[in-house]
Amino acid sequence: MCGIVGVLGDHEAAPLLVEALKRLEYRGYDSAGIATVHKGKLDRRRAVGKLVNLSDLLVHEPLAGKSGIGHTRWATHGAATVTNAHPHRAGGVAVVHNGIIENFRDLRAELATDGYAQESETDTETVALLARRELDRGATPVEAARATLKRLHGAFALCFLFDGEEDLMIAARKGSPLAIGHGTGEMFVGSDAIALAPMTDRITYLEEGDWAVITRAGAQIFDAADRLANRAETRIQIDATRIEKAGYKHFMAKEIAEQPVVIAEALKHYTTPDGQLNLPEGIDFTGVDRITLVACGTASYAAHIAKYWFEQIAGLPAEIDIASEFRYREPPLSPHSWALFVSQSGETADTLAALRYARDKVARVLSVVNVPTSSIARESDLALPIMAGVEVGVASTKAFTCQLVTLALLALKAAVDRGRLTPEALARHVADLNALPGLMNHTLSLSPRIAAIAEDLARAQDVLFLGRGTMYPLALEGALKLKEISYIHAEGYASGELKHGPIALIDAAVPVIVLAPKDALFDKTVSNMQEVMARHGRVLLISDAKGIAEAGQGAWQTITLPEVSSAFAPILYAVPAQLLAYHTAIAKGTDVDQPRNLAKSVTVE
Repeated sequence: MCGIVGVLGDHEAAPLLVEALKRLEYRGYDSAGIATVHKGKLDRRRAVGKLVNLSDLLVHEPLAGKSGIGHTRWATHGAATVTNAHPHRAGGVAVVHNGIIENFRDLRAELATDGYAQESETDTETVALLARRELDRGATPVEAARATLKRLHGAFALCFLFDGEEDLMIAARKGSPLAIGHGTGEMFVGSDAIALAPMTDRITYLEEGDWAVITRAGAQIFDAADRLANRAETRIQIDATRIEKAGYKHFMAKEIAEQPVVIAEALKHYTTPDGQLNLPEGIDFTGVDRITLVACGTASYAAHIAKYWFEQIAGLPAEIDIASEFRYREPPLSPHSWALFVSQSGETADTLAALRYARDKVARVLSVVNVPTSSIARESDLALPIMAGVEVGVASTKAFTCQLVTLALLALKAAVDRGRLTPEALARHVADLNALPGLMNHTLSLSPRIAAIAEDLARAQDVLFLGRGTMYPLALEGALKLKEISYIHAEGYASGELKHGPIALIDAAVPVIVLAPKDALFDKTVSNMQEVMARHGRVLLISDAKGIAEAGQGAWQTITLPEVSSAFAPILYAVPAQLLAYHTAIAKGTDVDQPRNLAKSVTVE
């Protein structure tokens, strides 16, 4: 959500800023802008919509200067307009901001009393006005920024640029991630390492409450108490931050196709050739009485599936919660329990807040993340990277299945530690997981058939997804994918809940997608499917050959998947759900990679 870049460089900043902002497009945005200092003069350009609009503006109204800041905005306070776009400027200071300033109304009223009127509807302009007031009172830029930061409540990543200061930026982080990049005689700021990768591989991550005075000579970092802080510099792998479509029309298509490879990589990382586990030291579920899984969105559905695995395979009681609700209901947590947090970005604000709530109340905090240097990873006792690589498409695909694989391995480890699995049984489960990349390749070959079905699906106004057992949370995920990128209203239900209300929606215009591998729950799911067809509902049955042969008669359409271990079927069945959403969005002509109103990383509550 939103993206920040900053450059103190040897070359013109505007092209570097725009290119860095392009690398942050995956986070979601609806306006963009940059500001530079040239010959001591601060100036800015802003545009609504995609970055190409800002690029066009810069052709007609160039912006010179080797020092600059840039921003892609996802609207919160105020609509997507040029006036509300960042950077915000007040006199001799420009500011870009991710997050929400919670006390902006009180600050705005105070500033208005002093004669500092606000032009935009945003909370961010308040920050610029506070800094301007400090400058007007005689403060230096560093003093003005520091005094401003002391007045702010909420979550923010901020970067300040000042009139007359071509070798100075002030950066600050509270709640929203921010990184400093180190060059040779150059310095950079970015929301994440992806933005900075073309310019440097040397990164320092600001910690909670940090603020930094940055010049071309380096950065002085201070903690929340204004003490000099020594933050480690790390080197990132440039290859791991490469963003390319590699011949695919969309990033989402590329990322769906990458799943066999990244899942194989995750399995190779966390298992041994003889079918045993190779998880990090410190993971021992002996004596753990419960595990609490917390996440948002797609990650929460991965956690929901994992609940079945922890309980059925490991016999370990598991509960799941949506991160945005978790800490507000103040759940009682056992000191003998573990808390597990799942997040693609590792920066999800609600999930991070839930982690901080649980940290002192449980025996251990684990996280399953795609970014091992993220805030959630750093604040966990132990973080397990899912090995998915950079995921650009807003609708998560390969991160979801890699989360599932990592969670499945954790559940197997819990089963071993609790004496529920012999080495031989474990090896069979690992073999089942190792079979998934090949089965996924076969499933990906069904893309043309799924595309043909999606042409019809694209004409629907409402779609239902049904599943039992682990297929229930996958039905929720399938519905989420469809609504995210095609904008068709879709809902997922446990098949047994059909008669408790949703069946009232069934008619010939409502497609019903049934996820039903031939497993122990198959007959019950088919019974629910028959209830749909008896009411003229159009059923798309996704099953294996045995399931299709037994229940496919009368279905509107069928998709035949290869047979797969029933325990880990959701990992495979995620692929046709993703392809259905993708091809339906293509048929409708929507923006697949950057759907409206959505952000990849939700860093505000």
